[in-house]
Amino acid sequence: MVDWPDPGTPVRLTVKTWSGLAEHTGLALPPAGPKLVTMKLVNGYNISFPHSYVESVEELDDAPDFEEDSEPEVEQDESLPLVHLIHTGGTIASKVDYRTGAVSARFTPNELLDAVPELRGIARIRAVNLGSMWSDDIRPRHWNRMLQATEEAFSEGAVGVVITHGTDTLHLSAAAMSYGWSGRGGRPPGRIVLTGSQRSPDRGSSDAAENLIAAVHWAANGPEPTGYRDSSVVVLHAASSDGNCAVLPGCATRKYHSSRRDAFKSINQEPIAHISIDRGSPSTEMGDSVPFDARTEAISPMLFDESIRIAQFVADGHLQPDMVQAAIDAEFDALMFHGTGLGHLPIADPQEDSPENTRLRIMLADHCAAGGVVVVVTQTIHGPVHMDVYDKGRDQQEMGIIGHGSLCPPSSALVKLHHLLSLGEGRDAVAEGWDSDLVGENPPDSFS
Repeated sequence: MVDWPDPGTPVRLTVKTWSGLAEHTGLALPPAGPKLVTMKLVNGYNISFPHSYVESVEELDDAPDFEEDSEPEVEQDESLPLVHLIHTGGTIASKVDYRTGAVSARFTPNELLDAVPELRGIARIRAVNLGSMWSDDIRPRHWNRMLQATEEAFSEGAVGVVITHGTDTLHLSAAAMSYGWSGRGGRPPGRIVLTGSQRSPDRGSSDAAENLIAAVHWAANGPEPTGYRDSSVVVLHAASSDGNCAVLPGCATRKYHSSRRDAFKSINQEPIAHISIDRGSPSTEMGDSVPFDARTEAISPMLFDESIRIAQFVADGHLQPDMVQAAIDAEFDALMFHGTGLGHLPIADPQEDSPENTRLRIMLADHCAAGGVVVVVTQTIHGPVHMDVYDKGRDQQEMGIIGHGSLCPPSSALVKLHHLLSLGEGRDAVAEGWDSDLVGENPPDSFS
């Protein structure tokens, strides 16, 4: 068993060969296979040896000098539209650093155009690196940075923006871009696209290149946004196979599968368009939705109040009133419940054996009466919150619980609630805004 150092460690490796001992200097890499040691040589090549060949391994204090060719600047066609690519993280814009074996973000125009040369014929690319974050670590403060980056892009003449993002919370950030630019009735000055990949670029099954091609194509050549459904869009694979990407409304999209390449679907409405990619050449087919008149162009986006806190709860047999009371006592700005079915909560005790249900009912009624914000969405994802069907739903409305008529997927609803709270106008304003179709999240012909 060879005691091989961590990837990236400078090493001097001595191995046995047919002609005697040979010495190699470089950086340790993860083993290329079982019972192998692998290292990066100073000439840039990788080399592996079986454990039985290893005579000695010496860790060095200083890394050797690697031979690196200077990278000439890639010429771009100045006649093409300008698109900013804003990198936040995710596998789509990551690559293996073969000197260390680590996966890192590489996001210069040269690297992008080298990896996906089809982009050269679509747009001029300007890359902006906001960070390299796991998408599950993204918070509202990062939504604001994305909004500010899009504003800067448009002020610099970009016709569109592509935000590369980890897929796990991409739909949340997409909704944030929609509400930030259009929640008050305006529209962004250009197209905003969010994309990512389910499979890393170094895998043969990667969806990264096609997703990026389609996203840049829409950002450069898509229709001007109206501010309704299209303030931001999500562009990712439409099926598990290659060749077609869906353009989904950023305000009504959900990641519904953890690993499939077609992991995203629009909720309670149809895709805006599809982009076909034939040999790297994209073309757009618009959907059948009724076109809307363009709203007035917004001067700047509305940012989210980063101090706002929303407590979320799942309505089921384990929802306990003391959990909710703790959030009330901690002065959370709103309570959001993922209700069952049409949007119901466990607040009835017909068998007189569940006093916690009665306690929860009284607690929520008192909280609403005191001006507290309580919102319910549905766990089912598809379909509306409909609190007129059953007595319980009507009781919830009388208590002051907001939510009836909403078609928002839970993720978009969370962002919408944060947006409405950021207005700082209290519970009545939240209730009024919740009944409104701010950015296309509640299409009136879809409620049933």
